Amino acid sequence: MSYAAHNQSEHRDATMETITLAVEDGIALLTLNRPEVLNSIDTQLIADMRAAEAEVAGNPDARVLLITGAGRGFCAGADLAAQGQRQDGMSVGQGVAHGMTVGFNPMMRELYALQKPIVAAVNGVAAGGGVGLALTGDKLPAETAAEWGLIWKCVDDEALMGEARAVAAKLAKGPTNPFGEIRKAIDAAGNNDFVAQLDYERDVQGMLGDHPNFVAGVKAFLTKKDPEFTA
Repeated sequence: MSYAAHNQSEHRDATMETITLAVEDGIALLTLNRPEVLNSIDTQLIADMRAAEAEVAGNPDARVLLITGAGRGFCAGADLAAQGQRQDGMSVGQGVAHGMTVGFNPMMRELYALQKPIVAAVNGVAAGGGVGLALTGDKLPAETAAEWGLIWKCVDDEALMGEARAVAAKLAKGPTNPFGEIRKAIDAAGNNDFVAQLDYERDVQGMLGDHPNFVAGVKAFLTKKDPEFTA
C-alpha cells in the first residue's frame, strides 16, 4: 500500500480496488467503494479491508477509524453474484462456510482486535454482514435504533458525515488504547460472573495503569490542562 504524504496536515490517502483510506487530523476515514453494488462484500473487498485494518493498526497518526460507504448504501452484505472462495467439490453451504473461515471472519476478528475506537457512519442500506442490526431479521428504522440505544445517534442525511467526524475527532483526542479494552470488557461481562468480572477488570486496569496515557490523564486532571496522549 502506498501513500502520498502532505506537509502540515499529516494527510495520507490510498485508493485500493474496493475501498479508499484517508488519514487526516487523527481520523482514518475508510470508505467502502463499490457503490454500483451497494458496497457488497466480495473477496477483494475483504482483502482490501484487511490491508487497511493493518495500516490503521500500525499507523500512530490514525487514532480513530471512521467507516462509511460510497454512494447510497453502507454495505448490502455478501455479494451474491460473486464466485467467492468456493473450491471444487464443495457444496454451496460448504463454500459459504469456507469463505467465512478464510475471509470474512478473519477480517472481523482483526477489526474487533483494533486497539482504537471505531465509528460507523451508516449512510444507507445495511444488511447481512454489513451490520449486526440485520440479524434481527426485520428492518429497523434508524430512529428506533437510536431510541433503543443500538446506535449512537440518528441524524439527517446531509448532517451524517459532519456528525460522524465530530464524534471521531473527539475520540481521536482521547487515549485510544483503552477503548479497545473497553470493548473487550463489555464482551467479557456476558460470560463472567460478578466475581470473575471484578478480577478481569482489576487485571486490565492494572495493565492500563502502567501505560503512559494513565500518567498523562492524571497530570492533565491535576493541572487542569489538556492531556497529551501517546496512543
